[in-house]
Amino acid sequence: MTVLLDRAGLAALVPHAGAMCLWDELLAADETTVHVRTRRHADADHPLRRDGRLAALHLIEYGAQAMAVHGGWLAKTADGAGGARPGVLAAVRDVALHVERIDDLAAPLECSARRLVANAGGWMYEFRLHAGDRTLATGRASVILAAPA
Repeated sequence: MTVLLDRAGLAALVPHAGAMCLWDELLAADETTVHVRTRRHADADHPLRRDGRLAALHLIEYGAQAMAVHGGWLAKTADGAGGARPGVLAAVRDVALHVERIDDLAAPLECSARRLVANAGGWMYEFRLHAGDRTLATGRASVILAAPA
């Protein structure tokens, strides 16, 4: 699969800096969907690890950051500047975690997310995180966007 943006390109699109920028590659994006990939979940110095483990609960943050990547990519393709308006994760719904932890996965972690709603006040997406053919988590998340400056 072709890489549209590498880690440096993704970092320019999202507010997450340094090690908290969780995705390494943008593989696909269009008006409603995004597909990203990373191998950083196996890093011993991952910033979300506790007691040497990375819990599946953190997949919600991965899903939310995939949404941020999509928003930033849309802003960049619309005006060339990149970076979406800042937002706050407001709600998660119907989250199903199919593993207990993700630090022990050998395969790259991937997320496919689809925007269900977009308006001036925010976004709602559904997401699926997987490693190879194995589904790790699914759910929906909503973001409330900051008022335009």
